[in-house]
Amino acid sequence: MNKRRNQSRLVRALTYCATVLMTAIMLWSCHSITRVKSGEIEQNFDPVQRAMILSEDSLAPMRVYKINNYSDSILLRTKSENVIVDSSDQVLQNFISRLYRTVIDSISMGVGIAAPQVGILKNIIWVQRFDKPNLPFEVYLNPKITKYSEEKQPCLEGCLSIPGRADTTKTRAQFIDLVYDTFKSTQVSERVEGFTAVIFQHEIDHLDGILYLDHLEKESK
Repeated sequence: MNKRRNQSRLVRALTYCATVLMTAIMLWSCHSITRVKSGEIEQNFDPVQRAMILSEDSLAPMRVYKINNYSDSILLRTKSENVIVDSSDQVLQNFISRLYRTVIDSISMGVGIAAPQVGILKNIIWVQRFDKPNLPFEVYLNPKITKYSEEKQPCLEGCLSIPGRADTTKTRAQFIDLVYDTFKSTQVSERVEGFTAVIFQHEIDHLDGILYLDHLEKESK
């Protein structure tokens, strides 16, 4: 009788320990998954931005924000933030692809685009490199101009966010030095000249909430 009772107690004890262990494992797993997902959100994009980016697949262009729309214009005048470079970030990769699809879309047909122009306040731009063979489009993460030449160049500029208008600016630097991040977690320094330098200046202005119209106002003053 006592032997059976002891065996029963042992079985109950082992069952209890197993239950506690399994519960602990499940709780740890759930915590880990939540932590990763939360980290992804905190890393680069908030829930609203993620929803915008993931609303369609990576081949779909996004809506271009326009200066003649009040709510759009407020965002276009807002400074963007750096992104944390992580080649495993699927949301970041999806967004970069959609931003590219937007600039080459038949409706847009631009030579450059910045993330704020599609409603995402992050320091990401695409630029068409007219100074390279085959005129490729290239993406730049966290680009920053470190030097502007004193020599200026006039250039006819338009903007996807300013429909139906083009103007000649006279304050763009003839060449610029810039730094930017790559998906290999390296930082690159480069000097760019001529028309391509104007595109970089135009798109990096967008990251600071500046439009090319602001340069015209400075020139007129």
